[in-house]
Amino acid sequence: MADAAERYAGGVIEATNRANLQIRGVGSQQAALIHSLLAAGLGPSHAAGDDVRNLMLSPAAGIDRQMLFDTRSLAEQILATVQRHERFHDLSAKFAVQLDGGEALAMLEHPHDLWLSAFERDGEQRLAFGLAGCPTDAPAGSVALGEGHGLVIAVLELFLEWARPEQTRMRHLLAEHSIENLLTRLAQRVSIEVMPDWRRSPNSSVLHIGAYPQLEPGFVYVGAVPPLGRLDPAMLRGAAQLADDFGDASLRFTPWQSLLLPNVRNEDCAEVIRRLEQLGLSCQAGQPLTRMIACSGSTGCGKSLADTKGDALQLAALLQRHGHAPSVHLSGCPRSCAAAHTAPATLLAVAPGHYDLYFRDAAQPGFGALHARNLTIEAVAALLDARSRSPLDA
Repeated sequence: MADAAERYAGGVIEATNRANLQIRGVGSQQAALIHSLLAAGLGPSHAAGDDVRNLMLSPAAGIDRQMLFDTRSLAEQILATVQRHERFHDLSAKFAVQLDGGEALAMLEHPHDLWLSAFERDGEQRLAFGLAGCPTDAPAGSVALGEGHGLVIAVLELFLEWARPEQTRMRHLLAEHSIENLLTRLAQRVSIEVMPDWRRSPNSSVLHIGAYPQLEPGFVYVGAVPPLGRLDPAMLRGAAQLADDFGDASLRFTPWQSLLLPNVRNEDCAEVIRRLEQLGLSCQAGQPLTRMIACSGSTGCGKSLADTKGDALQLAALLQRHGHAPSVHLSGCPRSCAAAHTAPATLLAVAPGHYDLYFRDAAQPGFGALHARNLTIEAVAALLDARSRSPLDA
């Protein structure tokens, strides 16, 4: 991917909130770029099935100490089915499924059209599931672990049977059909049980930054954040070389626009962190830049009203001076491409260098409650600093 970004594009590689990588500034040799990536195994098994590979797992699947089961085998089964069968190729590229194995490291705030979350009851492993929401929502029902694949396929088939062409997401279908009707039809295809009073517990949001013990004793994974999710080829090559030298030759990307280097021996952890930071990645959760996300901005997107990447760097420097590291999302337009969830604080661009400030509020849709309009970056930093010092927000 580093070679392709240099040879066929401008050398900019960005991590996304779907735990993917994207190459920006692609020139005229698109076919050659795609061929090189497919040759490296970075693509679908069936070309028409590319858009439906929208399945999110924990970045620590299979190695997380809190997991109830290893989700990777079931994920591979689901992905093979949706790619192989043409009827699923009609799903929107936005139609999203989450498979949560109970890991400590899991993105639980992104809404999905279908989510499945592992739990145990009377010694039996089961999967709670819900439609158009998150694993921390109240589930619609549950199935036995062995029925997970069947449930996903049944939900996708029922959606395609009932949805009109303009209804691309589960929330669109639920606006017209009751969830009770959908569950009744699903129960004809897979054995569903009504859920007891169970809810998925939220997790810490910083387990993707720094070193954390894995399930296997003596090993850790190391999480590193590229500045605002943007890597250059040297960073990516360097991280890959570290994975070769100290890990299992794999890198895992996260929905926090960061990467994990798994299966590092305890005694090598400090050296891996030192070298990652030499590459320009951060492994310290207390740094403002590691808690900040920004879309491509006006330098990479025609819809953006501001240079969000540049403004985020300025804001991070100001907050570093104040000694604070709040979680902030900078969005160049209302589409919120960089964050599928609602961040604690969101800056929505209204003009170059100027933003409206929102704070997350469960009672408010979208970005939350509007706090102030048309702020400069300096004004934002001062306001966030004052808020952090307020006893009401302690």
